[in-house]
Amino acid sequence: MTGNKVKLFSQHRLVALRRYGTPASFAAIGVLLITIFALFRPPYIGMADNGDYFRILYGNGLYFNVPDYDNQYFSYFIKNFGIFQYYNENSTDIFSSQSLFIQFAVWINKLFIDQKIFDIRVQAVIYVVLYTVAIYLLVESLTWKMPAKYGYPIALLAIFMFGDTGYTAYFNSFFGESIVFIMLLFMFASGLLLYRNRYNDYVMLALFTLSGLLLTTSKQQNAPVGVIIAFTGIMLIFIRKGRTFRILMTSSLLILLLAGISTYLFIPKEFVNINKYHAMTRGILMESPNPEETLESFGIDKQYAILDKSIYYAMNTTVDVDSQILEKNFYSHYGFGSILKYYITHPAQAGRLLDLGAKSAFVIRPPAMGNYEKSVGKPPGAQTTFFSGYSLMKKALTPRTFGFIVVWMVLVIGLYSPSFISAIKSRNMRKAARFPLIITFILFGLSGILVSIIGAGDADMAKHVFLFTVTFDLVTFLLIADIIRHRLLRMDQD
Repeated sequence: MTGNKVKLFSQHRLVALRRYGTPASFAAIGVLLITIFALFRPPYIGMADNGDYFRILYGNGLYFNVPDYDNQYFSYFIKNFGIFQYYNENSTDIFSSQSLFIQFAVWINKLFIDQKIFDIRVQAVIYVVLYTVAIYLLVESLTWKMPAKYGYPIALLAIFMFGDTGYTAYFNSFFGESIVFIMLLFMFASGLLLYRNRYNDYVMLALFTLSGLLLTTSKQQNAPVGVIIAFTGIMLIFIRKGRTFRILMTSSLLILLLAGISTYLFIPKEFVNINKYHAMTRGILMESPNPEETLESFGIDKQYAILDKSIYYAMNTTVDVDSQILEKNFYSHYGFGSILKYYITHPAQAGRLLDLGAKSAFVIRPPAMGNYEKSVGKPPGAQTTFFSGYSLMKKALTPRTFGFIVVWMVLVIGLYSPSFISAIKSRNMRKAARFPLIITFILFGLSGILVSIIGAGDADMAKHVFLFTVTFDLVTFLLIADIIRHRLLRMDQD
């Protein structure tokens, strides 16, 4: 009798809770409050600059106005930057959708706060608003029409995983990972909402396309994302029989394909050389048992083996990394294709780098950058532990090897395949749409690791594999949610 009373009491509590909001609104409010507490209340949490800010800052009308800024690289978060008042001779070094958000934040800052000083928290406010909406849609896509006893545990899981400051600290920074994180949430949520036939299909299609476009163009290494969506998203064309929807969906996929190709083609030559340098010195040569012989296989003089393990940005180098000599005798002898061919023919070496990538792929917060302002008095590089339970647990408990990633992929694909096959047999394309979406995100994650290794070796690996970090969490979140609601092997939507 006591057990029944406890059960009835719990059910009444859940019913009462639902009166004040759905699981989706509960999750959205939860992550909003946690993030506000972390980012907008002293001591403010953000991300220190690792030297990359200059790529995006000057072209967007901002400059470093702290006298000892260079001395705070990696160590401290800086929240205030200068706004150019007159002529800005600097052009944007990279083509990125991130500039849209920075420009919008600068406009708001000038309008309501200050004409000369930009407070990076203005940008964070924009990101937090978008992020809160994305969390709402993500949880709604899984908990719609679900009993409260399943919905609220899923909402709590979403808060625990995605409210982690390992993710949200990026909002107080100029790193493109903020856009990557938010747009991945929107893409996954809108894809699941299309699958479940929740909300207007045309609105969800627009959201899916826009978030995919912003994601693809946010970082050069995300160029494969647009190409992947264009091919794996073909099944979405057939979830409705109407001609208008199919034309719009096809057009959207073509736009994303072109965005991926354009993002790759618009990579500035300077950054091509930076990545190529690291791909050789921090990738192929670093793991080669005989660097001289490896260089000769590319037609490069073996004397350049002296560059093994070196970094492009090093102050004192044995050769000018921007020189015509290096351009003629080093950079021109290899590219993405030849590096890929090398790794295919040297699987053991490729495996070591893949394991190296996997070690960083489960670390949400890069270990090199601090989270506090210098004025707080924390040691250089100190990082917050506030609401970091998931990121700390993930780093400590996940087997960080590429073998584990393969096992995870096989498990996910094996568990979701039966419902996909059933949907195909019944010719219900909407119910079949979940599986291609999962495959799309798995391929996103793999591209993040492979492009990082082939394109830049182990240089700045923790940030370069961020795409996998998020997609792993999204697919795992879906898997756990489907287990909670007993719908893992079922194809029904409601």
